Parts: sequence; C-alpha cells; structure tokens
Amino acid sequence: MAKQPNLINDNFLLQSKYAEELYHEFAVHMPVIDYHNHLSPKALAENTVFDSITAAWIDGDHYKWRAMRTLGVDEKFITGNGTAKEKFSQWAYTVPYTMRNPLYHWTHMELTRYFGITDLLSDKNADSIFDATSEKLQSPEYSCRGLISKMNVEVLCTTEDPTDTLEYHQQLAKSSFGTKVSTAFRPDKAIVISDSGYNAYLDKLEKVTNMNISSYQKLCNALRNRIEHFHENGCRVCDHGLNHLFAEDYTDSEIKSIFEKKRGGADVTAEENAKFQSALLWYLCETYHEFGWVQQFHLGALRNNNKRMLAQLGPDTGWDSIGDYPQAQSISKFLNTLDGKEKLTKTILYNLNPSDNAMMATMIGNFNDGSVRGKVQWGSGWWFLDQKDGMEEQMNTLSNMGLISCFIGMLTDSRSFLSFPRHEYFRRILCNLFGEDIKNGELPNDMEWIGKMVQDICYNNAKAYFDL
Repeated sequence: MAKQPNLINDNFLLQSKYAEELYHEFAVHMPVIDYHNHLSPKALAENTVFDSITAAWIDGDHYKWRAMRTLGVDEKFITGNGTAKEKFSQWAYTVPYTMRNPLYHWTHMELTRYFGITDLLSDKNADSIFDATSEKLQSPEYSCRGLISKMNVEVLCTTEDPTDTLEYHQQLAKSSFGTKVSTAFRPDKAIVISDSGYNAYLDKLEKVTNMNISSYQKLCNALRNRIEHFHENGCRVCDHGLNHLFAEDYTDSEIKSIFEKKRGGADVTAEENAKFQSALLWYLCETYHEFGWVQQFHLGALRNNNKRMLAQLGPDTGWDSIGDYPQAQSISKFLNTLDGKEKLTKTILYNLNPSDNAMMATMIGNFNDGSVRGKVQWGSGWWFLDQKDGMEEQMNTLSNMGLISCFIGMLTDSRSFLSFPRHEYFRRILCNLFGEDIKNGELPNDMEWIGKMVQDICYNNAKAYFDL
C-alpha cells in the first residue's frame, strides 16, 4: 500500500488548483500582522528560552487543558505538579482523540512549521518528540524572538492593563528585534464596578498614577493619564473583553453617586452597574477617538462558570463558554451615540456566539460612513469560533452581507509563542473559499485581481487600517 502524504502537506486544505495557486502564488509570502494577542512582553524583552516543549506549548494553553480534562486526564498532568515530560506525554495521548477539533490541525501544523516534525503525535512517539523538540528549544533560534521571526511576523500587539508600566515594551523598542511590538490598552477592571475587587484595583491605579481617585471625575482623569502614557509608548489600539456593551441612559449626578457608593464599600445594583459601565466606556471611547486609536470589543463570553475550579486555579484556566446575551440594540445605541457626536473611531467588533454572526455583519454597515475604508470591522472568528467551520461561516456571512475585500483578516488572540501557524490556517481556508467559487464558475478566473484581494485580506488591509 502506498504511503499516505503527510497531513500538513503543501496543499493542506486547498481543494482545487485555483485554491493552490491563490495560496502559493499570493498568500504564503505575505508578512503577518498579529494585531491582538496575549503574549508576554517580558518574555520577548528578555528573549526567554523555554526549557521544554511543555513550557512553550502546554503551560497556559486552556484549549489543550479542556481537551485533556474531557478525556479524563488527571489535573496533576495539566496544571498540577506532574513533570514536564509527564504533562507532554498526557497531551500526546490526548491528541489522537482530538480529531475534528482544531487542536488536531494546530498541533500538527505547529510541530511541522517550527520543528520539521511530520509524524502524527501520539503516546507511541511522545518520548522521542519531547526530546527532539525540547533539545531544539534550547538553541537561540528557538528563543521567544526566534519563534516569532520564524513565522515572518512583522507586527504584533500584546494586551496590557492601564497599571502596566510598559517597561518591557520600552526595552523592546530599543532592541534589535526585527518584529515591531506594540501594546493594546485594556481597562476593563476600571469599568466593571460590580466586581468585588474593584476598590483594590483603583487603589493600585492610584499608586501608578500618583493620583487620588476619590471621585468619578478623578477616575476619568487617571485613565486619561494612562492613555497618554500608553500613547507616548506607541500604543494606538485598545481592547475590551465584555459580556456585552451597555448603553444605558444616565445623569451625571447618578454616575457620581454610584462611584461614591462603591468607593465607600457598598455594593452597587445591576442597574447602577449598567449605567456606570455605559458612562465610563463612552468617556473612554471619546478619548480613543481624540487620540486616533482603534477600539476593539470582544463580546459574548460567559466566563468562570465552574466556581469550584475557579477557586482552585484562578481565571483563564479553561472554565469559560459561549454566552447568549442580547447584543444588537445595545451595540447599535452605543455606536450611534458616539457617531452622533462624530467621535466614533475605527472599531472592530468580535462575537463569541455564532448566532450573532449575521447581526454583526450587518451592524458594521450601519456605521461605515465612507470616511475610512472599512472603518467599522467585524473581526475574525474568535476563541470557540477560531476554527475551520467558524472562520468559513464568518467569511461567508461577511461576503454575503458586507465587503470581504475590506476585511482586516486574522489574529491569534493567543498566549502561546507557537500559535502563529493559525495565520497560515486562516490563509489556506480563505484561498480555498475563493478557489471553490472560481472552480464552480461563481467568480471569474482572474487570478491577478482575486490574488490581490487575498493579499489585502492577509496583510495589506490591516497595514493600512492600523497606519503601520
């Protein structure tokens, strides 16, 4: 019997000669702009070298953790005190069971692209692959910066809280690293006034700004102070990860009273929380417009569902899911309020619930006023939708209800330095969509024009949108 080709071969996911031509002639060599991720700027500044494939690939990856838990792997070998080799072995054991989950594709793309390993990972070859990859990771070309450079990353943008000093970004700006590293301002902890740790967070913000935050106006002043600091350090993007956008009517006196009530140690009501979040986020968005930033809203996650495990392991450890919040009316009112003041800056909306796809695709058209090409964007498939079916549905819906030609494309939204083949995954899926339409006679066989459109979506649109 003839040997099967490697899973991750030259034409992986490309199902026609047209798709192959679009990918190999137009998409593959475009640089990467990863405009939203959660990489560690400290690791980049210090050019950290990982001591094993486990540290680089499994630690902190809640996608893998959820799969391992589902298969019945003990927490000792996930976030516990198992050895690096034991944890990798348990992941290798899990991989064959992940077929049809994007983890199966991502795993083998990452092994192939970073390490040249084309064997399918399983418990049978776990030891040899652990040793081979961990040995390579010890060399300078596999440091954090080396891993980024291997993937032709031109720009990446990490995500930081307003209290961050940005010292590592300052170090990176002075370094010889060929990839431009910027930051995104994420002030959600200052917005969600209902959180039990809100006052402690404001105390921290006071220390960073050397400002007394005893009133709502002083809070606004402190946040503006941090926006100025971020802007001076090259920041041109903000990001908000919220369940949904509030757009409640309020009076200035109400917001002052709500803040004083919380700062005095009392709990706020759901109505007060909604009004406060509306007021402060509108203030911030008007400030983003003033500074010429791009604003991003990641909407729809239902976070920290398992309270028992949250207490043991903390947030961002794999206990989140898709929420079913009402979105359309509040998004419309929120953006319309800013647009009515002519203070709506470039905006990217991401949804986690796929039932919101058509709404998002049509919502952005309400505020694309001709002033900027693709001013309001519907972001690429995010989190649970960051997989083949999710990306295809997002791109098909955007094509049907908007202009995919103006789309700014893919981002990793990842904490892993080994996640950048997801850009390749996206590009292959994109080229296959266009290739299938050409094959079916639904688009002309105009490779020059469609190839340019593919390159725009992969790179050029984002480069123009973020003024890079």
